[in-house]
Amino acid sequence: MLLHRLDARPDFRPNLLLALLIALALPVSLLAGRVWIDPATTPNAAVILAQLRLPRGLLALVIGGGLGAAGAAMQGYLRNPLADPGLFGIAPGAALGAVICLWFGAALPFASTGLLVPIFALIGAGGAMALLSLIAGRTGGIALFTLAGMMIASLAGALTSLAISLAPNAFAMSEIVSWLMGALTDRSWSDLWIALPLTAAGIACLRLAGTGLDALILGEAAARSMGMNPQRLQALLIAGVGLTVGSGVAVAGIVGFVGLIVPHLVRPLTDQRPSSLIMPSALAGALLVLVADSVCRILPLVTELRLGIALSLIGAPFFLWLLLRMRRRMA
Repeated sequence: MLLHRLDARPDFRPNLLLALLIALALPVSLLAGRVWIDPATTPNAAVILAQLRLPRGLLALVIGGGLGAAGAAMQGYLRNPLADPGLFGIAPGAALGAVICLWFGAALPFASTGLLVPIFALIGAGGAMALLSLIAGRTGGIALFTLAGMMIASLAGALTSLAISLAPNAFAMSEIVSWLMGALTDRSWSDLWIALPLTAAGIACLRLAGTGLDALILGEAAARSMGMNPQRLQALLIAGVGLTVGSGVAVAGIVGFVGLIVPHLVRPLTDQRPSSLIMPSALAGALLVLVADSVCRILPLVTELRLGIALSLIGAPFFLWLLLRMRRRMA
């Protein structure tokens, strides 16, 4: 039986605060852009808001929420504040699936529907999940699990680079590179309906894993002695991270650093337990991606800044700051 402290009631105040900030940011995001929309005077404002801005804003919330929750769960499972959902190899697997689709392009049946890239990306994420479960799922050991994820990520990255180098034409290469940068440009309601149910199911799996993640605070051996089932915990994490990260990559490409940044931002607002960090991280991730996407639209550049690049420009200095802070603590 788990310790009483691990079953403490969560504090919902951070969730309410972040939900309020999202409620304030979303309307502003709908109006923001290279050309700001005035619903009273802009021609076809209702069509633009309903068919372009609203699905894009909601998709930003869904993707950011999934990445934030996955990052919090990963850091709790590995007990490493520098852990990122990409370590599992699921995001590179999803990217590889999408790249294969873009590589073949119009030669594939039903290529004109616009759904093939998300479908192939989800197949790639599912393949990475299955391989990760096959390699490390029987033992439940964290070390083997981590190494298996890094191997899958390395292999998928190498195959993606190979596909780029062997692209059949310049157009296919341009499409692949552009997609890998990550963006929400021209996304529609169909993309939202793909990502929303999968991300919701993934976050539900991660929340179910919360008690097991709390037990790991005391160490893997102590957690096992208190009744934590490592195989069940790994299965929930594979499903949760796979669904959240895989669906995000499927509809938006590679969007990095969200899962690394937001747990650190919201951790001071919680009681530090992994289970109490998952939902605040999901809300903070949603807010971060929504604001970042709005900024990408506002910047007066020749072409819109890709969302993945913008978040990398934010995340890389943040990661460096974390490393310097850890070095000062160890000195």
